[in-house]
Order: sequence, then structure tokens, then C-alpha cells
Amino acid sequence: MKCVFMCVVLVIVVIMGGSTWAQDTCSSSLSSLNVCTPFVVPGSTGNPSSDCCGALQSVSRDCLCSTLRIASRIPAQCNLPPFSCSN
Repeated sequence: MKCVFMCVVLVIVVIMGGSTWAQDTCSSSLSSLNVCTPFVVPGSTGNPSSDCCGALQSVSRDCLCSTLRIASRIPAQCNLPPFSCSN
């Protein structure tokens, strides 16, 4: 989950400049996930807050999946090796 959220945060920057309604809606939904930050940084403990869970629930599956697909392409576009989220 930590890697997934960090990817989402990374991609927020990418899609913030989107001009279509769908991109703006997705971007807005993703920005609401900021309340989850304390629960996904390395060394965090405890369970996500109800605000975090509500924010995650409000993000559409299409938005989240598109964001993760975009995030997975960024390393290659930066001439970096693909990232791996294995423990």
C-alpha cells in the first residue's frame, strides 16, 4: 500500500495540469488523498484515519488505475530502471 500511495502522490503532479474535465476530476480526487500521507511514509504506524479511508473510497477505480499506469512509466521516461514494490 505504501508504494501505491507514493506512486499516486507522484502522479498528482503529472496530472495537475490536465485540461479536460475527467483529468480535473481525477486530479481533485487524488489531491484529497493528502490526508493519507501520515499513514504511508516510511516508519509510520497505526491504521489509516476515517478521513483517509473516505478519501480513498471517493477516488474512482479508473482514476486510480490510470494514475498507477502513468506512474509506472515515469522511471523509463527518466532513463531509470523500473521500480519494484517487493518487500
